[in-house]
Amino acid sequence: MLEWKESSNGSRALLIKGARRVGKSTIVEEFAKREYLSYILINFAQQGSDVIDLFDDLSNIDYIMLRLQLIFGVSLHERKSVIIFDEVQLCPKARAAIKFLVADGRYDYIETGSLLTLRENVKGIVIPSEEKVLMMNPMDFEEFCWAYSDDASFPLLHTLYEALEPIGQAAFRKLIEKFRLYLLTGGMPQAVSALLEENNFRHVDEVKREIIELYEADFYKFDPSGRAARLFEAIPGNLSKNRTKFSLNAAGGGTRSKKEEILAGLVDSNTVNISHHVTNPDPAIALSKDVDTFKLFVADTGLFVTLAFKGSRFSDNVIEEPQITPMLA
Repeated sequence: MLEWKESSNGSRALLIKGARRVGKSTIVEEFAKREYLSYILINFAQQGSDVIDLFDDLSNIDYIMLRLQLIFGVSLHERKSVIIFDEVQLCPKARAAIKFLVADGRYDYIETGSLLTLRENVKGIVIPSEEKVLMMNPMDFEEFCWAYSDDASFPLLHTLYEALEPIGQAAFRKLIEKFRLYLLTGGMPQAVSALLEENNFRHVDEVKREIIELYEADFYKFDPSGRAARLFEAIPGNLSKNRTKFSLNAAGGGTRSKKEEILAGLVDSNTVNISHHVTNPDPAIALSKDVDTFKLFVADTGLFVTLAFKGSRFSDNVIEEPQITPMLA
């Protein structure tokens, strides 16, 4: 984000994509507080018509900026302020306005969102080319260690790796235990915070179940038939059977083209990772990619564990279940 701010100098907006609850809004607002004199955060999931209607007419940007400052009670300063469009997929005309707002040049713009390429979210607009896209994923293992105030493990690992030196059994066991904890918890900020605050997997599991329920509610927004939710819920079972590819039949009835459209929505939601089969894994991997043969994975390992046990109440000994280990590998 710092690189974008320094290199673009207002010539491009920053679009941060990622699944819901991955921490986009939090990190963007923290960045705005640290790097700008002032900022306005427009959350389109909560915003009223007084703000949304401003993007109907872009002929007078001065008026739009004055209205925003009045509504939010924030003074904007040329080249020292940023305007944040949070959940921008909910207001396509605001995203389309980025082209003209960036051309105006007075302020920086950061957008956050998911499901950004679905037809419903781009219908009737021209997607601006003045966007630098940044993908935000759940916390990785190194970031998980940082959350535990462990800033030493990874520099040590890098040093030992470059020197081709062993880490030692004691340090290895400690890191493996923490890595296993990471796999079970995952990298969703709310789940990690719950673990740090209470050190109770029951509470962590409750947080992850709430996130899964939120995701499935989003799936029904672009697929009221429920097929997207069924595809998502079929992931653990598909992986446990060690099949060579994911079967779209898990979605139920419908044409293959419709199922592929639903799959595209799932992938666009950033809640799943898709891995295609390739016959020749060289640098030109696209030349041998089989688009019809793929596997689906939940984008966060912690959510995967909870999804696998969704049909049963959580118990503390569930983390000892051996059948979950191969699917996490």
